[in-house]
Amino acid sequence: MKTLIKNGTVVNSTGTATADVLIDGEKIAAVLAPGSTLLGFDIERNVDTVIDAAGKYVIPGGIDAHTHMQMPFGGTEASDTFETGTRAAAWGGTTSIVDFVVQYAGENVLDQYHHWQEKARGECAIDYGFHQILSDVQDSSLVAMDELVNEGVSSFKLFMAYKGVFLSDDGQIVKAMQKAAGNGSMIMMHAENGSVIDLLVQQAVAAGNTTPYYHGLTRPWQAEEEATHRAIMLADLTGAPLYVVHVSAKQAVEQIMIARDRGQNVFGETCPQYLYLSLEDQLGAQSEEWGDFEGAKWVCSTPLRSKAEGHQHHMWQSLRTNDIQMVSTDHCPFCMKGQKDMGLTDFSKIPNGIGSVEHRMDLLFQGVVDKQISLERWVEVTSTTPARMFGMYGTKGVIQPGADGDVVVYDPQGHTSIGVEKTHHMNMDYSAYEGFEIDGHVDTVLSRGKVVIDNNRYLGAKGDGKYIKRGLSQYLI
Repeated sequence: MKTLIKNGTVVNSTGTATADVLIDGEKIAAVLAPGSTLLGFDIERNVDTVIDAAGKYVIPGGIDAHTHMQMPFGGTEASDTFETGTRAAAWGGTTSIVDFVVQYAGENVLDQYHHWQEKARGECAIDYGFHQILSDVQDSSLVAMDELVNEGVSSFKLFMAYKGVFLSDDGQIVKAMQKAAGNGSMIMMHAENGSVIDLLVQQAVAAGNTTPYYHGLTRPWQAEEEATHRAIMLADLTGAPLYVVHVSAKQAVEQIMIARDRGQNVFGETCPQYLYLSLEDQLGAQSEEWGDFEGAKWVCSTPLRSKAEGHQHHMWQSLRTNDIQMVSTDHCPFCMKGQKDMGLTDFSKIPNGIGSVEHRMDLLFQGVVDKQISLERWVEVTSTTPARMFGMYGTKGVIQPGADGDVVVYDPQGHTSIGVEKTHHMNMDYSAYEGFEIDGHVDTVLSRGKVVIDNNRYLGAKGDGKYIKRGLSQYLI
């Protein structure tokens, strides 16, 4: 199949140009001046499909480098399967995800990797890769890190929180970082001081403060800043690259900024919830059905931060200044009924997570409309940087010859109303962004040359997605 996308404005991280994009099979074959001929042939007459993108943006497919499909957590499992979650991602203009293989203490790392491959294989609507979570870092874990790099898993996530579930002590973290420094892989860090959080949670529950609002109060910004600083120091000690996930506190951003100014290979991501939602929203949340438990819809970790303290403003600023390099979702959805309500009388039992994989591209485009970021920066933080950060660039993250035909035609004059009954395809019974109105719309999505979304129709199928065997990060010095 040959597809010509004509008359659109091609947007890469490096700039924009009015151009036609020719896709041959699964790959982009050419980016041409509008109406060009190729070797004397009229291109439009010699293709199978023509998509007119006049007045629209033609961008590389989004890459969400932080998702948790079917993740077991807190006595339940994330409600999106690899099938439903990747289908929803496609609806929102995301054509690749990097999900997390989960290893709990005592489990074999390689066995878990193969188990996750079995869960995803033949199910995904778009392309997918994996990071590996390490909990107890044993000698076998270090051997597995080398083997997994050869399998295309070149990033490993550690936790400074969730004692008895994921938490690694500083010695274990250093061992993993030493290995990463040697094999070129990336260490990803959930940076919160788990011991402090556990104490504050115990004290809050004992005092009868059990509503969802106290989830955020017991995970204060100081716990995030301290852990971020500690992770940076351990990375400096070992020479390992460090990527801090779901940064929500402006003070944590400052620690990343300082390290980067010193020349350290330290990077950070934030998420849509930290750009748009706040602790104040959670405090004021009420509904007839749930009362003040309504705030459970926005329980995630790291938690929402206070808008009054300037965290949201600082996150947008950090995206402009590149103190934060990219935006992922940490998509880990749970339904209110049967999952979040496990914590109805105790916030500490609420499964932590928000579903955003379908809305990230739209929410960040609204940032363009609101002049928070530029058009090119939108593409950079949602597609190009994830591709470069995690060893996919050239194949993913760019509109250029030889790249995969992962292309989104985005209408800046369109409109998207976010709501569980309107434009919601994730396997959830609520939307964290209910009522949001977006000044833009995903019109057409191609995944490796195949049209999977077109004019509000889903044309893809489970199994369309292929495993992405990633290389090493292209940001490392």
